[in-house]
Amino acid sequence: MARPHLVLSERYFGAVAYTSNAHSWQTRKGGNIAYMSHLLGVSALIIEAGGDEDQAIAGLLHDAVEDAGGLARLADIRDLFGDRVAGIVLGCSDNVDDGDFWMGYWERKQTYLDRLETEPAEMVMVSIADKVHNSRALVTDLQISGLTVLNKFHGTPREIIHYYKECLRIGIKAQVSPTLTAPLAVAIRDIEYFIYGE
Repeated sequence: MARPHLVLSERYFGAVAYTSNAHSWQTRKGGNIAYMSHLLGVSALIIEAGGDEDQAIAGLLHDAVEDAGGLARLADIRDLFGDRVAGIVLGCSDNVDDGDFWMGYWERKQTYLDRLETEPAEMVMVSIADKVHNSRALVTDLQISGLTVLNKFHGTPREIIHYYKECLRIGIKAQVSPTLTAPLAVAIRDIEYFIYGE
């Protein structure tokens, strides 16, 4: 029997507990599903794509700065999990405090894309895992509830699709594993079908 590429340590499970505490009050957008389901899903995708423990922990924590504490949270993550994890988490954040929300949806997303283009591949991998999980969830929501689910987003359908396509392009350029880029491409195709019937 083959040995797994990654055997998770107590450090990882400590990060699960830390993440659960940081996001305990949050739900997935537009519903009552615990937000932790998304964070565990992203981390699992990273592990399945060959990521290491730091990347898997960053997958758990990728929204902690943006949604659960800003730069104070980042400092805490750095103290607990190290510089590499903190750097990946910061790279995955499209804002670091409430002051960044003055920007419009597309301006914020374009700023993130511009930065993602220059980030190291290890960080891009975590970001793409996030996009895979989010885009698959959107496909499921479109299948179940139709186009009304798009009302929970701040961007237009065209902006949402363009954002995912740009993330995919950057992921392929960074040579992120096809284990992640292939399902993202399929999800984008499905989202386009539900929105445009193409």
